[in-house]
This record gives sequence, C-alpha cells and structure tokens, in this order.
Amino acid sequence: MELRFSSEDEAFRHEARGWLTDQLAGEFAVVRGRGGPGDEHELFEERAAWERALGSAGWIGIGWPREFGGRGLSLTQQVIFYEEYARAQGPGRVGIVGEGLLGPTLIQFGNEEQKRRFLPGILTGTEIWCQGYSEPNAGSDLANVQTRAARDGDEWVIDGQKVWTSLAHWADWCFVLCRTDRDAPRHRGISYLLVPMRQPGVEIRPIVQVTGTSEFNEVFFDGARTAADNVVGAVNDGWKVAMGTLAFERGASTLGQQLSFENELAELLETAHKRGGSDDPLLRQRLADAWIRLRIMRFNALRSLTALERGQITPLTSVHKLYWASLHRDLGELALAVLGADGAVVDGPPFELAPAQRLFLYSRADTIYGGANQIQRNVIGERVLGLPKEPR
Repeated sequence: MELRFSSEDEAFRHEARGWLTDQLAGEFAVVRGRGGPGDEHELFEERAAWERALGSAGWIGIGWPREFGGRGLSLTQQVIFYEEYARAQGPGRVGIVGEGLLGPTLIQFGNEEQKRRFLPGILTGTEIWCQGYSEPNAGSDLANVQTRAARDGDEWVIDGQKVWTSLAHWADWCFVLCRTDRDAPRHRGISYLLVPMRQPGVEIRPIVQVTGTSEFNEVFFDGARTAADNVVGAVNDGWKVAMGTLAFERGASTLGQQLSFENELAELLETAHKRGGSDDPLLRQRLADAWIRLRIMRFNALRSLTALERGQITPLTSVHKLYWASLHRDLGELALAVLGADGAVVDGPPFELAPAQRLFLYSRADTIYGGANQIQRNVIGERVLGLPKEPR
C-alpha cells in the first residue's frame, strides 16, 4: 500500500484536523495528550465525555460499512484520521476495544439482532467494552482457556477467571472466551460470549502495575449470567471468531501508533537538547537509530495494511507486532538514558513519575501483551519461513 493522497483525501484530512484542533483546544483541552501508556487511570470521566463527543460528530467507526452506522471510509482515509489524531495528541480512547475489536467482529460474525443491539452503543460512545481472553494459564496459549459456560434455560452461566483485562473496572460489557464443551479438542468447544459486567457474580480486582497505576484487572466469574442469544458465531466455534478479533486488532490505527511514538521521541529530543545530551556522540547515535527505526515501523505498517486492504489476514501482522513492541521497549530505555541519573528518582510529593519514567516502565509490557515476542517469533518461523514446528 502506498499512501498517495487524492484531493478528496486531503479534504478529509483538513476536516479531521480542523475538528480535532478545535475540540482539543477548547472544551476538551484538559484531556489533550492524557490517558496514554502509564496514564490510563487519569481523567476517565472527561475522556468518556470525549468518547461521546467523537460519536456525536461521527468519528467512531469511520471504516465500518454505512449499513451498520459507519462512514464507509477507505483505508487511506482511516489512516489519515489516526495520523491526525496522533498529531493532535488526542487522548487515550476508552472505547477503543469496542470500536477496534468487537464492532468489526460483530459486523463479520454477529447476527442481525446482535448488530442492532450492540453496534449503536459503540458508535455513540455510550457503552464501554473489555476483552476476556487471557487467563492465568492461557495467555499466549489462548486455546488453553478454562473459563466455563453452561447452558441453563435461556441463559449461559459463566464460571472462571480472566486476567490482564484492560478497562474492566469501567466496562459495561465483556466479550469472553468460554469453554462450552470440555470434551472437545483444545481449539474446539470454545464459544464467544457477550457478558454484562455490572451484575452479581462478576468481581473485578485491579492489578497494580510497576507504574503504580491499574489499567489491568483480574476478573472473576462466579455464576455470572448472560442471555443464551449472546453467542457470536456458532456455539463451540468461538475459536474462529476469536482469531478474527485478533486480526482486527492490527489495522489502520497502527500508523497512528507510529506517530504517537514519534511524539514521544520528539519530547526526548527536546529533553536531550536542554540537558546537553546532544553533545554525547553515543546518545546522539541512539536517538538517530530510534528515528530510523520509526521510519521502518511505518513501512512495516504499510506492508501489513496492503494485505488487509486486499482482505488478507497474514503472518505479517506478527512481524509488525514483534517490531514495534521491541522498538517501544528500547525507546523507554532511551528515555532513561536521556534523563541520566535523574531517571532513577522522582520529584517531591506527590512523587509522580515523569513522562519518560512512565514510558520506560510501561513499555516493558509491550513485548508481552497482544502476543509475547517469543510467540510472535514462533508464528514468523513456522508460518512465514516454513521452519519446523516447535517440539511439544
């Protein structure tokens, strides 16, 4: 995919840039640049209001087909919006799981009743979703999920535990992978259920991270219930739906992600100049290397988007995930190098971390969540390079 913008594309860029600039300089100035990695706990109510404003103005689901309430925009125009969002320092999205993961999954695999019920809440920013995939013994080995769902009349009864569940303490709903046939092979007998979070039988325990914040949570299901019709796809065929969701996770927003990393590098460059670090030839080389790697990240993203534009789901997404996760981790280490000895301490009360310190601590997780680096290397080795499968 080459991003050659037509006059229509540039007009769309002007529209998006104008709206974002006006909103983030006015009513929503307080959330500008907030809610990113290591800062997700801040200003939730204000960012939830921002989500509703995005929905009211038609900026949620811009790539969804028009018949499902989206704007049906081209992949190029979706990329433009995410680029402009990053340039404008738009806040961390509280509705990203619904818009980026569940919405496209329902459009492809859901029935008409599910689409009518759940898509409008995502588009208006009024219903927040979280993802119930990982478990203590089923992270990268997702097929090992043990959370159970049993049919009881017109409902499913869910028992089990999920972990690393982003936004669970704020979410209204969760899409949960459950084992509905314990006698079936590992990748079978799994169903994809839509479960309300605000009910008896759902307990949420925040996980305090090394940053001191709690974006992630443990979620315990103890007799939680959901309607029998809230199964996406066929019963016991949830693995196919789950893999579809993971494919949607790495779409057009990846180029916006690259620009957000560029914003972080720009702050590091400014700090390096102020502190005289630009006089250090080794530090200069590391900063230049980060800039080069960000260009490569962009090219990798474009290559992955080319496949998505053709409707192909390829292992290239694993190449891209492995690359950006390692890059961002290294950018966090570079942030501390720029601070020097000051990177090891914080200012006085209330002892809050500096942005560079948050970046260093949070980015340690990048190589684990969304598929650990080791798993991505296995996928690349086996599915791209054709190497023998890892011994089991």
